[in-house]
Amino acid sequence: MTFGFAPSAASSLSASAGSANHTARILEPAEWAAAGIPLLRSPREVVSGLHARHRPTPATAVVAVVDHEERLTASASFARRSTVAADGWEFRNALLAHLRRVIPHDLRRRTPVRTAVLLYCREGDERWTEEDGAWMWGLRDACTLHGLRCGAYITLTRGGWQVLGEGRGGRSPTLLSRPSALADTSAGHDAVPLSTGGGAVEALRRSAAR
Repeated sequence: MTFGFAPSAASSLSASAGSANHTARILEPAEWAAAGIPLLRSPREVVSGLHARHRPTPATAVVAVVDHEERLTASASFARRSTVAADGWEFRNALLAHLRRVIPHDLRRRTPVRTAVLLYCREGDERWTEEDGAWMWGLRDACTLHGLRCGAYITLTRGGWQVLGEGRGGRSPTLLSRPSALADTSAGHDAVPLSTGGGAVEALRRSAAR
């Protein structure tokens, strides 16, 4: 398993008093690979389904919850605020807020039965960046606080999609490709509550209760 490295926008920021705390809230590729993240059986289907449902643009995060059979239970998408540095703590808070809107927590269970997966759309290539590391940290922490298993972190770029830490990826869909028809990607799956990170919160709450 190999990993590349590319500088992120965050790495170009000048040093500040909070920089030490910022760098502590990222996960390096080796740490992520050693965390025992469960493998997706069909990552292409998951990526295509989320791409069709949310039609993400650059700097959009799509967090999804799947059950033990990898069926989509809930999902939400939101744009990363450009004014926020790549900080795992900030990303954790954003992910947790959207998870709370679309699905009840599983904190009463001894062992998590559902898994959260994160798809992040960004410029650049498939190599790991500090921004990716901050999203990984945020996803892992948000899952712990919501009673979920931490699942795959996937990037979507102009070159295609990549499951970081697994070495699996594909050329379609891409950051610029037109989403396929939702019916083509969700055959046999239950209806899923959909959030764009803004409106329709009441509808999400009604559909998320299962």
